[in-house]
Amino acid sequence: MQADAKPVNYDRRVSDHTSRLESRSERKERTRQKLLEVTLKFIESRSLASISLREVAREAGIVPTAFYRHFDSMDALGVELVDESMRPLRQLIRDARRGRKSNVDIIQTTVAILARQVRENTAEFRFLSRERYGGVTAVRHAIATQLHLFTNELTIDLARLVDGDNWSTDDLEMAADLMVTTMLATVLDLLEVDQRHPEDEKVVLDRATRQLRLIALGTASWRSKD
Repeated sequence: MQADAKPVNYDRRVSDHTSRLESRSERKERTRQKLLEVTLKFIESRSLASISLREVAREAGIVPTAFYRHFDSMDALGVELVDESMRPLRQLIRDARRGRKSNVDIIQTTVAILARQVRENTAEFRFLSRERYGGVTAVRHAIATQLHLFTNELTIDLARLVDGDNWSTDDLEMAADLMVTTMLATVLDLLEVDQRHPEDEKVVLDRATRQLRLIALGTASWRSKD
C-alpha cells in the first residue's frame, strides 16, 4: 500500500466538513437578516437611537454577545440597513438609464422603479426618511453618502445626454441634484399614500413625472456661463 494513499472515507469526511461549513455560513446569514428585520420592525414606531442592542438580540432569538458576531454596534447595523435599502435602488435606476437617449423614456422608467421599490420595501424607506435627520450620526452620514453617490452617477449620465460643451460640471451637478431632490420628495409622498386608494399613487407619480420632465426641458436650453 502506498504511503500517501487516502483512507476510503476521506472524500466523505471532506464533503461532510464542507456541508457543515456551508450550513454554519447559511445560519449566520439568516441570523444577520433576522437582526435587520427585527430592527426595521422596531423602527416602524421608534427611532434607531431609542432601540437597544439587547432588545434587538432578544427579539431575534440570540444572546446579546452573539450580536457582535454580525455587527459591531447598533450604529453599524443602521449603516448596513442604509446600504441594503439604497444600493439596489441606485443600481436599478442606473441600469434604467444605461443605453437610453430619450429623456421621456428614462423619466417614465425611473418613476416606475421608484413606485415599485417603495411599494415592496416600505419599512426600509420609512427608516431612511426618518433617520435622514435622526440622532445617529453614522446613519445620517451613510444616507448622505448614498445620496451623494446617487447625484454623482446621475451627473455622469447627464453629461452623456446633453451637449457637454455647453455645460459646466457644477451645472451638471446642480441639475442632477434637482432630480434627486424630486425623487426624494416623491418617495416621501408615496409613503403617505393609502394603499386602499391606488388612484392617490397615480396622482403622486404623474406629478413626479411632470416635475422631472420640467427639469429635463430646462436642461435642454440651459447654457453654462463661461
